[in-house]
Amino acid sequence: MTQHDAWLSELARAQAVLPVEHFVPLTLIGPAIIEWGTDEQRERYLPGIATGEDMWCQLFSEPGAGSDLASLATRAVPSGNGWVVDGQKVWSSFADISRYAMLLARTDPDVPKNAGITCFLLDMRSAGVTVRPLRQMTGSEHFCEVFLEGVELPADTMLGALNDGWRVTLSTLTAERSGLSSDSAASGVELDPVLALARRTGAWADEVVRDRLAALIATERALTLTNQRFEVAPDAKGSITKLLQSELSQRISELGFEIAGPAGACWDGDSEPAETHALLDSRRLTVAGGTSEIQRNIIAERVLGLDREPDLERGRPWRELRRG
Repeated sequence: MTQHDAWLSELARAQAVLPVEHFVPLTLIGPAIIEWGTDEQRERYLPGIATGEDMWCQLFSEPGAGSDLASLATRAVPSGNGWVVDGQKVWSSFADISRYAMLLARTDPDVPKNAGITCFLLDMRSAGVTVRPLRQMTGSEHFCEVFLEGVELPADTMLGALNDGWRVTLSTLTAERSGLSSDSAASGVELDPVLALARRTGAWADEVVRDRLAALIATERALTLTNQRFEVAPDAKGSITKLLQSELSQRISELGFEIAGPAGACWDGDSEPAETHALLDSRRLTVAGGTSEIQRNIIAERVLGLDREPDLERGRPWRELRRG
């Protein structure tokens, strides 16, 4: 268990859960800059992340590059002493309130898809950046799509080496999956409120409900202990715990909604019950940070040693690949 995992767990135990809008800068961007950034980049960006003053977002996924992120098409072309970026990103959490972004762009289209990607640190106030929030079924709009049209980036905004952005990406995604899997509270779905609801509504008297609650308690505890004793590769650990935690969180929210009964489906006013919001919001957990299917592939290949999925496009230059 890393110090960061322990910190997230202690926050959750104290019911002082990290605000969701600070998850990306503190859990993903900060560690990436520490690992891959220059001294100047660390000095410039880390203080604002540590204090919470500067919001950050990821500009990774695209309309045609989600699970297959390495197929991304956003281009960064050399221009003078920097780069000019054109492309579109989507599912970028809190891009509408972010000061900076960690951006993935293709800098060499004539090599295999994961070999020609570079990571940049983008000022979201730059000319040519347009952000449009996307409304979710919960009513919130923290996901956004971002359009980049002729955006100029100075040379010193590159994070890591030229065309080495995929290594930066993998370490960042590993941190994301570990953060999403730290515990139920960190994922936004907590078991304690469901236990309290069962007692308050009288559902606790139902043996079937108690049995399901006991199973969730045992699973949550087992996952916490397993997370602390992992000795597999860090990327595989993140996939295992992210897969288990996201599916556990969905089970918790589903039981809470069932216990709420009709009150969870019908209400007065503008705000739905917490159980309803948790159910709707938890649907994203098996998609965000890599789908459950992707996590199972990673586990199969890197933990169980199974053969990789056949890929007829492996090794071919990105420019020659078929893209939807």
